[in-house]
Amino acid sequence: MTTPSVVREKNASGSSLSALTDATVQSYCRALRLPTIGAQFERLAHDALRTNQSHTSYLASLLGTEVEERERHTIERRIKEARLPRFKTLEEFDFAAAPHIPAPLIHTLAEGAYLDQAEPVLLIGDSGTGKTHLASGLAIAACQQKKRVRFVTVAGLVNDLVEAQHHSLLGRALARWSRYDLLVLDEVGYVPFAQVGAELLFQVVSERAERATLIITTNLPFSEWTQVFPNPRLCKALLDRITDRAHIIETGTDSYRFKRTMNSKRKGGAK
Repeated sequence: MTTPSVVREKNASGSSLSALTDATVQSYCRALRLPTIGAQFERLAHDALRTNQSHTSYLASLLGTEVEERERHTIERRIKEARLPRFKTLEEFDFAAAPHIPAPLIHTLAEGAYLDQAEPVLLIGDSGTGKTHLASGLAIAACQQKKRVRFVTVAGLVNDLVEAQHHSLLGRALARWSRYDLLVLDEVGYVPFAQVGAELLFQVVSERAERATLIITTNLPFSEWTQVFPNPRLCKALLDRITDRAHIIETGTDSYRFKRTMNSKRKGGAK
């Protein structure tokens, strides 16, 4: 007959052994850099016992939580590294207010096939028509597919290249910009470039042709790009590369921001 004192001793021994096992598992998880498994294995073990899971199912649940958490951190890191001016998703874009913008095409692009095919995307329209929002939304979608993305104004890129050249670091700068799966060049057309800047930009574009993807936003039709790139031959060569196999999307001339401001004033005046 088992006495109560013996039962208590067995329970205490079992608890000590369980605590030692838990500590060992956590130690192994730290050594293998599996922090999510280390944090979740006890809870998932209780769930497995409660639902009568097999050992293999329990292992699959453990590994699945680790993979999901790593993917979440990767996406967060990709979005941070993209340096978006604002976090604006495609879901936030009001396609109903801009019916001329092809929503089906935008959503198809967001699926990412254009990235694998290195097909450029050109967003052309006046200020306030949603070019930067759409570019940001596509950039976020690419980050969610764990692509390396960088968002920059074209003036910012040219300034970086000119400075790198001045310090004899141009090769390193070009290599850095070439590493991105998607490079978003915002605001082409707002600032004209000197010959040196235009040539450096051409180098970046030329090196990415048919190899990595560009998204470009511009307020100028192609016929007016010589206002920004005064060398007509260089301008023609640049356009030839960025329009090859490109998705060209016109966002129109009516400013969405201006409409929103006017509607807000009307609503305020009606109160």
